[in-house]
This record gives sequence, structure tokens and C-alpha cells, in this order.
Amino acid sequence: MPTDEPLGLTVHSLPPVQEAVLGQGRQVAHGRWKMFAVLLVCAAPVVASYFTYYVIRPEGRRSHGDLIDPQRPLPAIAGVGLKGEAIPLPSLHGQWLLVSVAGGACNALCEKHLYLQRQLREGLGKNKDRLDWVWLVPDDAPLSPTVTAAVQQATVVRLDSGRLAQWLEPAKGQQLQDHLYLVDPMGNWMMRFPPIDPKLPVDAEAAAKIKRDLERVLRASAFWDEAGRPGKP
Repeated sequence: MPTDEPLGLTVHSLPPVQEAVLGQGRQVAHGRWKMFAVLLVCAAPVVASYFTYYVIRPEGRRSHGDLIDPQRPLPAIAGVGLKGEAIPLPSLHGQWLLVSVAGGACNALCEKHLYLQRQLREGLGKNKDRLDWVWLVPDDAPLSPTVTAAVQQATVVRLDSGRLAQWLEPAKGQQLQDHLYLVDPMGNWMMRFPPIDPKLPVDAEAAAKIKRDLERVLRASAFWDEAGRPGKP
């Protein structure tokens, strides 16, 4: 007959608490480094393209437009489109913007700017869908039927002049409507072009210089910038 014996229990040693905590901390740190590496890989094309354009620029590649430093993001304000729809300015990000500013009456300079914006965009060929031409209208003056027909392919936004002046700024001695402005796909105003010659029907020399600047920034951003704006047909 078997005899009763005490139940044997084997006690295995547990790792010290400090060692377990340190091991868990190493795993968390390793995970963070992996996440940082992924973000770095994603951001590298953007950083490289901007570094190439803004820093590694040999003599002879000086831009025609004035670089804005620091860049100014699209302000969190909303305007009204041609059909009366609300258009928040930040919603325009996602592609390059060539911007002009003029009242709805659209004087001779306004017409020249609109014409130049359209021609510059068309002149980009296969890259034209990476650029949107934008007309910001800081008053309530009605647009003529001729002008309305001419800007059907543009983005036209009426908005408050005071809020607009807090974002865009003319060169010293100039007015806001004297310039064309360039905004990058991330929504930052980054360049202001000098005024065109008002005496010329078309300032071909200025147009050629602006076109060169546009082609340079499009080349520099080709790694990460895609044609069209998300949600835009």
C-alpha cells in the first residue's frame, strides 16, 4: 500500500524586477528608433529637394523671385468662390499655387497677371497639373462677363483684405497687387516675384525668368510632389 508523502513543489527563480524593467525599456526605445527611422525615410525626399534648391545653388542659378524667410503658411481663413461656395485657404494646399491679388474690377495690371498666370501654367507642359493659378479678390466688386469667362480654369477666392494683408506682403515701395506670389504644396508662401513692366503688353523677359523659377522648384520637388490636389477633379 503506497504511503502518503508530502507534495513536492519546485520553485523556479524569477528574473530580478530591475532586469525585467530594463528589458522592457530597451524594447520601447528600440520601437521608437524604428519609428523615427521610418519617418526619416519618408521625409528625406522633401528635405533633400528643399536643401538642393535653397542651399546648394551654384552661382548663375539665382532665382528671379524673392525667397520668403521664414515661409508663411496659408492662414486659417475662408473666402468665397465664384459660385458662392466657401473656400478655406488651407484647403488649397496640395499643389503649387501661382497667386495674384486684385479687385473684382480687374484693371489692366490684373488682366496682365491673369493672362501671365495662365500662360505660365500652360507652358509647363506635362507638369502643368502640379500648378494651380489662383486669383485672390479682396473686395466685393463684380467681375465682368469677359473676366469671368477667362478665369474658369483658375481658382478665384474673394476674401477679407485685412486678413489677406496679414499673410502676403509686397516689396518695399510696392502694393500687394503689383506681384505674383508662389506657394508650395505644403501651403507655405515661399516666393514673391518682382512687378512686371506696366509699359509692355506682355513682359516677355519677366515671364521667361518666372518660368525658369517655376521649372526649378518643380524639378526640386519631383521626388514628393504629385500632380493635382487631393479631392480636386
